[in-house]
Amino acid sequence: MGIGHVLVLPCPGESSVNSLMRFSREMAKHGLKITFVNTEIIHKRIVSAMPEEDMRSLMDSNINLVSIPDGLERSDVERKNIGKVTEVMAQIMPARVEKLIKAINASNGDENITCIVADGVLGWAMKLANKMGIRGVVYWCAAAAAFALQMSVPNLIHDGILDADGFSTKKVEHIQLSPGIPAIETTNLPWAAMPMADPSKQKILFHFMTRNMEPCKLADWWLCNTAYELEPASVALFPKLLPIGPLLENNQTGQFRQEDSSCLSWLDQQAPCSVIYISFGSFGTLDPVQFQELALGLKLINRPFLWAVDQRNIDRAKNEFPDESEEACTKIVDWAPQTKVLAHPAVACFISHCGWSSVIEGISNGVPFLCWPLFFDHFHDKSYICDEWKVELGFDRAENGVILRGEVARKVEQLLSNESIRARALKLKETILKTRAQGGQSWKNFNNFVKWLKQ
Repeated sequence: MGIGHVLVLPCPGESSVNSLMRFSREMAKHGLKITFVNTEIIHKRIVSAMPEEDMRSLMDSNINLVSIPDGLERSDVERKNIGKVTEVMAQIMPARVEKLIKAINASNGDENITCIVADGVLGWAMKLANKMGIRGVVYWCAAAAAFALQMSVPNLIHDGILDADGFSTKKVEHIQLSPGIPAIETTNLPWAAMPMADPSKQKILFHFMTRNMEPCKLADWWLCNTAYELEPASVALFPKLLPIGPLLENNQTGQFRQEDSSCLSWLDQQAPCSVIYISFGSFGTLDPVQFQELALGLKLINRPFLWAVDQRNIDRAKNEFPDESEEACTKIVDWAPQTKVLAHPAVACFISHCGWSSVIEGISNGVPFLCWPLFFDHFHDKSYICDEWKVELGFDRAENGVILRGEVARKVEQLLSNESIRARALKLKETILKTRAQGGQSWKNFNNFVKWLKQ
């Protein structure tokens, strides 16, 4: 028999690819062989963005990157159509993945694929594993609370809280699945809190999410990049969901864009706990009015900051803050090596969109947050950071929905002068790093999973 060969299937989004690549590296450290499958367009982005030394490291770690066509037209416009993307993922990809597995097994001798590990939004992969008689594992990249919410949708419909298309019936304004799980406003449910308030798109996303969760029940394991200490109530609600996080990896081999590492040498020139780091993730973008208010707010603060700006606004940002000298108190980059940035002693706080990967990276480094949620599950994540862990301050929006420059400056100053928030952030860091250390709960869960894979 071989050492165990795992086929890993991420959702074609940067956060999913990055998180599952970290998970794959952890599995590979235990001697498992990994075939990591991306769509062709995602594969090309990753390979082109990956430094040569990271590519060598990946090859040495027994991880093989492969790609399959996604079935969409070449136009990027079609890939922005959520209805088209979800339709293709559910209808076309299973047959293509099955064909790939059969081809690998036909040429691999005793190292056949023994398990499929798939992002939790690809429930169809569990049907495929069941059909082919191999093991299936769901890996959930977001918070356990988000998993619990989506698994609870049938009950929410049955209780009359949601209608059959996921819209609130107006009986309640907040949903709380159980004590200890932050309540979420019905307007901020993941399928409702979209960048564009389009009811037809909300309906499509809701039905995709709910259809997806049922086949997840076929999986042998449910794993989540969280820690029991972070979300005890959510984990208790679905005991099969096992926390194995936080998964942290400095080799960011799942990035779609090249990282600008010049910001690390710039950080070296700054005083300890002096720099404000701003990033809204791979999908986050600000409209021109909100961008201008944030830029003016940062000027009012008069503190050094590092801003990873989305591609739509990068030229505008560099025009607003043109000084690129080492002595400048501002640094603008297109994409930052975020894990390394948040671990740097110069970083004082993190203005974040509250995507789960960013949340995990921030709290694992003891960095206080200023939360700026944008869409999907960001609002629920913010509730954890603010209401449960108390390691952040949130921004208040004006009547027009814009966070004004004065609010930006005021909240940054409040956070940086609040020693109790920083102390709680450092305490939380200590707690969750222990759970991944030898003997911790996440460590035990991960190692039990690896033993099962090798049986």
